[in-house]
Parts: sequence; C-alpha cells; structure tokens
Amino acid sequence: MEKTVQIKDNLVIGKNGDQDLAGDLFLPPEGTQNGAAIVFVHGGGWREGDKSQLRGYGILLARHGFVCLCTAYRLSHEALWPAQIQDVKCAIRYMRTNADDLKIDPNRIGVSGNSAGGHLSLMAGLSDYESDFEGKTGNNEVNSKVKAICAIYPPAQIRKFDDTDPIIDAYKALMGKEARQEDYDKASPLLQIQADFPPTMLIHGSADSVVNLADSTDLYKKLTEKGVPSELHIYSEEEHAFDSQSGYGRTVAELQNLFFKKHL
Repeated sequence: MEKTVQIKDNLVIGKNGDQDLAGDLFLPPEGTQNGAAIVFVHGGGWREGDKSQLRGYGILLARHGFVCLCTAYRLSHEALWPAQIQDVKCAIRYMRTNADDLKIDPNRIGVSGNSAGGHLSLMAGLSDYESDFEGKTGNNEVNSKVKAICAIYPPAQIRKFDDTDPIIDAYKALMGKEARQEDYDKASPLLQIQADFPPTMLIHGSADSVVNLADSTDLYKKLTEKGVPSELHIYSEEEHAFDSQSGYGRTVAELQNLFFKKHL
C-alpha cells in the first residue's frame, strides 16, 4: 500500500465558455515525489480519444515520483484549431498555478503525448507562437512554458492537401476549410522550432503506416541542427500505437522516466 498512486479523476482544470476542461491527476506514493510534473496528451487524430488513453503512463510515471496530469482537450468536431493547443496550455498553467499544493517546482513541468497528442506536446514547446494559441481557458496570469518534451509517433508537419474530404483528411478536419497555407505552417512544429526549444525525446515505430517515420527523423535532424538536446528511439518493424501492446508501454515509460529525470 505504501507504493499506491493516488488518483483524482475528472478535476476541472479550465473552462471553455460553459464547457469544463477536465483532467485526471496522478500523485506519487508517499515519500517518492521528486518535485517534477508531466502533462500527458492523448492521441486520436485530434478528433477522437480521451484523457483515459494514457492513464497507464500517468500511473507508471507517478510511481517514479512525478506528479502527472492526463488532460482532455477539445476535439476537431467540437472546435477547430487552435482550440486544441489552447486546452493543452491551460493544463500546463493549471499545474503551474497549483504547484504549491501539488508540491512541485513550477519550473519543472514537462509534457508528453502520443500521435496527435505528440504534435500538441511539441507545439507547447514553442516560445514564438501566435497569441491566440494561449487561449483564455483559465489561469492566464501564469505562463505555459514547459522544460522538456516527449513526443511519441508525432505528426511533425500539418499538411494542406487540395480536394480532400475532411472526413478522411484529419489535417483539414483540424484546421477547417478556410485555413490558409500560412495557418498550416504555423501549426507545424517542424517548421517553427528554434534554438531555444526544450530538450526533446522522439519515439517512433519504423513500420508506422499512420504517421510516417520521416516525421520524427526530419524533426530530429532539425532539432540537432538547432543544437537542441534531443533523442530519437526507433522501434524496429513496429506500427502506429505499438506501445499499447503488452510490455512495450512499460519500456516507453522507462525511457520517459530516464529522460524526464535528466531534463526536469
């Protein structure tokens, strides 16, 4: 029982008009807390999935001493971009605002996400971004900076295709029919990263048919060119969402533990 993670489900961490933004909080076992925090952002092509998707990571990393928050965000059928990054930034600000109560250092907050959540995690690391990316969902008196990022099979570039159906094209469903190429570029981490980007770990399966491995390898190249401390872990012959398989999730969680203990 002394190794039990305390879980607080469905906390209201922000508000979008009349809609609550919810998160699940994972507190480390007594005596194991290390003063750092991680926000976890689920995947699902920005149009499906929920905060329970990365619950296993919340538990595993909390056992290593991190205070973890698995956050919800508005999906693309609920609101177009940049609502999704606004909600992720709100979750980060929630952790910083409540740092004293959570017994964390407000300057030691990281973010990790899978797939679409990996894209949002990378976007959260930008220091130069559109002002409306911040949103007004809560705790706007504090900043939404993160100190380190883990992105697992992330779409690194949001691509604009002509004559596609938004039902099929997740990028168009996210951005909306009126979005310009400039809007797509500003939503693409690969095109926006600068030398002050936080230390980043990328994880990808080499056989990923949903998000091409090149998204991570191109991003890793860009990060190293900019001098950003970065790691790239490629899992041979593995498909998208490979970490949902038994055993793989624990190996990825251990990589996260080592990375965040080093950089947070």
